[in-house]
Amino acid sequence: MKLMKQRNTVPTFGLLILVIIITAMVCPQIAAQTKKPEPQPMKLKIGDTAPDFKLKYFDGTGLKDVSLSEYQGKKNVVLAFYIFAFTGG
Repeated sequence: MKLMKQRNTVPTFGLLILVIIITAMVCPQIAAQTKKPEPQPMKLKIGDTAPDFKLKYFDGTGLKDVSLSEYQGKKNVVLAFYIFAFTGG
């Protein structure tokens, strides 16, 4: 009867562990390099003039551009921000 030689799986397992450790060390560094710096928050107070911005809105037929400067000196504009509006949270 011929006995089969058993492969030594310890070096293979050790190599796998080494690859996992190196990947775990490199991935956060790659993610940190690709992360964009966060913009500085605007420091507005109640009553300050709002900075101009442009956004798209749907008027029933299609998307249109609107900017705050279009209304400056013509109409009063109220800006309201609803935290978690339309998010289901």
